Amino acid sequence: MAITIVRLGAARKPGEGPRLGTVRYPPRGVRKADLAKLDYYDLWFPNLAPSAELLKAAQAARDEASWSKFQRKYRREMSEPERSRVLDLLAALSRQTNFSLGCYCADETRCHRSVLRELLLERGAEVV
Repeated sequence: MAITIVRLGAARKPGEGPRLGTVRYPPRGVRKADLAKLDYYDLWFPNLAPSAELLKAAQAARDEASWSKFQRKYRREMSEPERSRVLDLLAALSRQTNFSLGCYCADETRCHRSVLRELLLERGAEVV
């Protein structure tokens, strides 16, 4: 059992389980009824998305220093008690069932989901 980290909108892989969209905003122009059918997500879960302010900073990050600053601030947001408990829960669930977490970004290395991957691994999650 494990968590799969995915790009929302990409074709689903066999066995990846339900998708959680860890994004601040739903995709534009896609009806709610079509989100799962079009391989975006089964459940919108913005609790793990960067804050609106931090999302703007991430989108503007053009160099390594600004990306590192984003990572530090996002980790700080994820250390808030409510979000930290969600990460602990997901790590525990990853040892019992398959599910996936995702975002729209094309490059995972410049996306909050790369930090989510690290945070989950630090909590002992099974991540593929």
